[in-house]
Amino acid sequence: MTSQDKPNFSLSRSAVDADPSPVATAGAREWLGLALLALPTILLGLDLTLLHLALPALAADLQPTSMQALWIMDAYGFMIAGFLITMGTLGDRIGRRKLLMIGAAAFAVASMLAAFSTSAVMLIVARAVLGMAGAALMPSTLALITNMFADRRQRALGFGVWAAMFALGMALGPIVGGVLLEHFWWGAAFLIAVPVVGLLLLLAPVLLPEYLASRAGRLDFASVGLSLAAMLPVVYGIKQIAKDGLGFNPVGAIALGLVFAVVFVRRQRRLADPLLDMSLFANRSFSVALIVLLFGLVAVGGTMLLVTQYLQLVAGFSPLVAGLWMGPPALAMLAAGVTAPVVARRVRPGFVVAGALGLSWPGI
Repeated sequence: MTSQDKPNFSLSRSAVDADPSPVATAGAREWLGLALLALPTILLGLDLTLLHLALPALAADLQPTSMQALWIMDAYGFMIAGFLITMGTLGDRIGRRKLLMIGAAAFAVASMLAAFSTSAVMLIVARAVLGMAGAALMPSTLALITNMFADRRQRALGFGVWAAMFALGMALGPIVGGVLLEHFWWGAAFLIAVPVVGLLLLLAPVLLPEYLASRAGRLDFASVGLSLAAMLPVVYGIKQIAKDGLGFNPVGAIALGLVFAVVFVRRQRRLADPLLDMSLFANRSFSVALIVLLFGLVAVGGTMLLVTQYLQLVAGFSPLVAGLWMGPPALAMLAAGVTAPVVARRVRPGFVVAGALGLSWPGI
């Protein structure tokens, strides 16, 4: 996505005018389009937490090793992280609605592959493809909201709805997973995406306008490859150390990942249009915020995974009961996700973050 986006007038009746005259407010089509964009946004959040409850059932069926089970959980998020920016640039080039529909179709196909996987390796691959499809959905939805709502207040409301729907998806993941697993096999947790995507593909050409950027960024697949080559070996090494302790293979994998990380950073500093602007890290507030976010997400994700496994494997709860037990914290997460931006407009963001961490400490 670029800062100087212009819609393709041959494809859309809406336009972002550079004239300083008052901008037009959104009409019924734009608001219906926002409601439609809520569907893939919910799916993105849902897929991050849906598997937490399904893991014992699929482990009993596919018999993955402990390492494979972790990759089944992690492959989705890593592929989103690796391809997110590049997919945004691709949407600028080919059209944001087109990328949304391509990503949605790929998401449905990958969901069916995951649902009917016959081995742990097949499921890991399907989850990785799901992540790449998710990386196409996320920037497309945000970019379309930017273009559909020229009025600042309406655009801010649109972004607020997007954030709320993403949080709702994460909150619903354990509950929806528990209901599905109570009545169906573990693959049903993936198939829930198929009818949602079908509705999106049917209505998107009617409700969502197409937009092309006037100046699209450069597609840099080499940087994408380097970023993944830096992340994946490090994560593999950490997982192996946690399982078997220090050894040549995990230490070597971490060292290899760090080498690729150095190459990635040097490449970003050299490029005129980098995948990641390294100068951002010179801002202390930005760097500290990222570190806090990293540890916060690790704590939340790890705790949620641990608790869902404990409720089923130790406490002996059914998936439905375990999912209902996860309901209160999930709803609290949704409420916090909606209210935190409002509070941060009135209170220094640092105090909001510190307060949230303080509230979470007794629970952990």
